[in-house]
Amino acid sequence: MLENIVISNPEKLEESKKLISEAGVNKLHIVTDFDRTLTTAFVDGKSIPSLISVLRDGNYLTPDYAPKANRLYAKYHPIEIDPKIPFEEKKKAMYEWWATHFDLLIKSGLNKRDLKRVVESQKVKLRDGFGDFIVFLKTHNIPLVIISSSGLGGDTISMYLEKEGKLYNNVHIISNSYEWDENDNAIAIRQPIIHMLNKDKTVIQNLPVFNVIKNRKNILLLGDSLDDIGMIKGFDYNNLIKIGFLNENIEENLEHYKRNFDIVILNGYTMDYINALLRELFS
Repeated sequence: MLENIVISNPEKLEESKKLISEAGVNKLHIVTDFDRTLTTAFVDGKSIPSLISVLRDGNYLTPDYAPKANRLYAKYHPIEIDPKIPFEEKKKAMYEWWATHFDLLIKSGLNKRDLKRVVESQKVKLRDGFGDFIVFLKTHNIPLVIISSSGLGGDTISMYLEKEGKLYNNVHIISNSYEWDENDNAIAIRQPIIHMLNKDKTVIQNLPVFNVIKNRKNILLLGDSLDDIGMIKGFDYNNLIKIGFLNENIEENLEHYKRNFDIVILNGYTMDYINALLRELFS
């Protein structure tokens, strides 16, 4: 296991662990991304970027949906991953991408049954060890806050976790949300749109979950993108451990991840290290 784990600053990590452990389990919550963080980056050897990618690459909507969606991906994804583009410029581009794609999904006939088909496609898989992870959190009443910019929204994440028998009452999902008509057709996307660069704690200040976590000021943050670190923006925390999953292009990206995450988990590894960490903190 240890060859897949990179600790950026062991002394700093040990100090954070000590403080979180001493404060107790009732002061902790976990904030996490969903796609390629709680789910695996690869299924049957194929890269699965996200729930929306399963829809985009399948024959679900109108025939022109997939090519149009792929053109949007080809236009905006290079902007998303280019570290040289200024943040505000990139943030504006991400909003344009998400808003345009949502409009395309609605015009292409997105229906709730399409969400169900993606969930049942077996092209999305939770990381090994997720079962132990979520049971530990449930047993110790630790809130798990999923902040996702998913193009298929929180309904799909809820449906997927429910299918897996993992949608417990300590799980809180903050994501995009559609409005549906009487025939379960998507007719609008609710504002604000959550995209890669605005999925931070400020989006939940007025939601019920904020009252659940506001006094739990020790945090484990899980993500697979450098931008996921922004999920903590706007939250007044005491101690924070940032855990990053580096799924691809390891040699190219490892130093960037080490500078931004306290722990980097390589090669699509399991949840085992995180489970061991939780047991160590609260044995």
